[in-house]
Amino acid sequence: MHFLKRLALGLILLAALSTTLPAELATKPDQIFQTSETLKREIQTLVRLLEEVHYNRDAVTPASYAEVIPDYMSDLDGQHLFFLKSDKDSFEARYKPELLYNNIRYLGQIDPAYDIFAVYKKRVTERVSWVATVLEKNLDLTAKDTYTLDRTKSEWPEAPAESDELWSKRLRFELIKEILNKKSPEEAKTIVRKRYQRLLKNLLDIESRDLSEMFLTTITSLYDPHSTYFSADTYEDFGIQMRLQLVGIGALLSLEEDECLIKEIIPGGPADLDKQLKPNDKIVAVAQEGAEPIEVIGMKLRKIVDMIRGTKGTRVHLTIEPSAGGGSVIRKEVVLTRDVVNLDSARAHAAIFEVPDAEGKIAPLGVITLPAFYGPDMSGEGKAQNSATKDIAELVKRLKAANVKGIVLDLRRNGGGLLSEAISLTGLFIKQGPVVQVRSYSGEIKVDEDDDPTVAYDGPLAVLVSRFSASASEIVAGALQNYGRAVIIGDSSTHGKGSVQTIVEMKNFVPKRADSAEKTGATKVTIQKFYLPNGASTQLKGVVPDIILPSIDDYLPIGESDLPHALAWDVIPSSSFDAKPMTSAFLAPLRATSLARQEKLPEFNYLKRSINWFKERKDEKSISLNLKARTKEKKDDVSFKKQMDAERKKLSLADYKFTEVMIAPPPPPRIKEDKKEDDTSPGDDLSTDENERYTPVDIPLREALRVLTDEITIDPAAKEIAERAVHTAQMDAKTVLTP
Repeated sequence: MHFLKRLALGLILLAALSTTLPAELATKPDQIFQTSETLKREIQTLVRLLEEVHYNRDAVTPASYAEVIPDYMSDLDGQHLFFLKSDKDSFEARYKPELLYNNIRYLGQIDPAYDIFAVYKKRVTERVSWVATVLEKNLDLTAKDTYTLDRTKSEWPEAPAESDELWSKRLRFELIKEILNKKSPEEAKTIVRKRYQRLLKNLLDIESRDLSEMFLTTITSLYDPHSTYFSADTYEDFGIQMRLQLVGIGALLSLEEDECLIKEIIPGGPADLDKQLKPNDKIVAVAQEGAEPIEVIGMKLRKIVDMIRGTKGTRVHLTIEPSAGGGSVIRKEVVLTRDVVNLDSARAHAAIFEVPDAEGKIAPLGVITLPAFYGPDMSGEGKAQNSATKDIAELVKRLKAANVKGIVLDLRRNGGGLLSEAISLTGLFIKQGPVVQVRSYSGEIKVDEDDDPTVAYDGPLAVLVSRFSASASEIVAGALQNYGRAVIIGDSSTHGKGSVQTIVEMKNFVPKRADSAEKTGATKVTIQKFYLPNGASTQLKGVVPDIILPSIDDYLPIGESDLPHALAWDVIPSSSFDAKPMTSAFLAPLRATSLARQEKLPEFNYLKRSINWFKERKDEKSISLNLKARTKEKKDDVSFKKQMDAERKKLSLADYKFTEVMIAPPPPPRIKEDKKEDDTSPGDDLSTDENERYTPVDIPLREALRVLTDEITIDPAAKEIAERAVHTAQMDAKTVLTP
């Protein structure tokens, strides 16, 4: 009887949903989540690794697992919109910290991940149905109330009625946003309705490995922000990012309205060489050699990618609807042989800029941009793989051949990578000596040195950094600063990630079962902290530039100090190295000249006004739900943006001419998404367009080139006198302090 009652309720719910949701969503079978025996052993191994080798192992106890449930809920529901507070209370009562820890640590059980997701899916399903019903009505867009933009730190709604009130505001916020983008009210409703139907569809595509990865990363995050668990798929993608290589067809794919589109053809890959595929072509079906085609419409993008990637030398059959077909149903089959694809668009590149000095004479200056510290993967395979150090060395060689007078190393968007590459790359600019010190949990300190006496470049050097420069970027910038080898320029500080991670593949601990084809994952675990040659940690505080420029980044919560469970800052004794930082006497005139420019140049006035506009918008914690008020706000914002765009266009006339120097042929332009008309942020005008390697009015780069020009024009004799004077003063101070 109980079963029949549940079945009847299920049929009633299904009927109700089918009236408001697409048929394919209403009839999709229930998801079944379970933890395989292999994954259970991985989980037990993961916790043991964290407890035995993590640098911060003593900070986490079974009681710390009280954070796992709310953190995992927040990972699923970041804006705290779907769950109720009663859900959180119920989960926390059911999964006490010690019990949760014991089940995970000793049994490898992560049932809470599946149970919590089941409730989340139920809440989303109910809410999407509610949204569809409410959108049939006329919503009041004249009210005086407001909507809180960022709810990440808000509590979940107390009860369903409170949740409905919150969602009423959310829907009005979204409708107004679409209406301001020149959509009719009915068009706006259609867009919002489809948005939540896609959300539900994506939810129904979630698999066990997705949830286990998310839940286990919640546990690793108790130790520090940079330890994580990788599923087999994610680990494969991580390796691709490190090597900038993969085996496949060489096409960037995306999913739009359930259809798989080719967004970009990667130069030199099989698809590029074959010449049959074009951007915006649709992939309808995929077949392996000798097998039947499998239709991929509506399939999860990850599954499509897995089907297309494969072993080098094997063939894959793609059924394509060409974009040139004009919406026709013309299809063709394209057969490609998988091969190694180099992701050259992410490699280092350079340019030679023509920069006038104080007397108006043109000095050629080089700029090298390094997006990441890439190199051969940790397996030791692929000796011919890309290497950041080798690429930079080649670019330096070409810049020297062009007789540049100085070089800017741009690390602004470099979030790190391989530590070995950071050490060898630093060695391109110094003779020999310590580059980084590494301290283990036990306190043992190891000094990693550049032991190659050759120097690729010994001329004037500047390093351009930002709050996004992290980890390996901070090692390079900090070491070059310690050695007095470069002037560091940029945001008030770099990111502040001063920890070392290692990758542990679970296959080394979890023997593969003969009867299982299941792939194992990996974990990235923090095992050490690194310090600069002088003993200072970059953790939390980062590297402080010699010359600081105004930046929007300084008002964003993007630093290490903004992350939960970040490791502490400290210092260790200095290593022994034969160098010293640039003296204050040498840096003082460079700072003074830069500050003078920041006060008088129109571009800095433009930058400061953009920053002030951004700060005002950032300080707005809520937004009006009154269409008339929002229309006026948008009018003001559009007016401000037009003014700033016109000013930016005028400023672009003063951009320095440049010639690009590429390691590999430049990639074709990416397909741009249509820019929404309500996107009025002037900050966008300061960001990097992915189709342009050097964008107009790059104010930090402009100023870095000017600072480098100032450094070049300083009289070498005056520089030596200044350094000697400071050195003498330091010696005198030591004499006075010596007993």
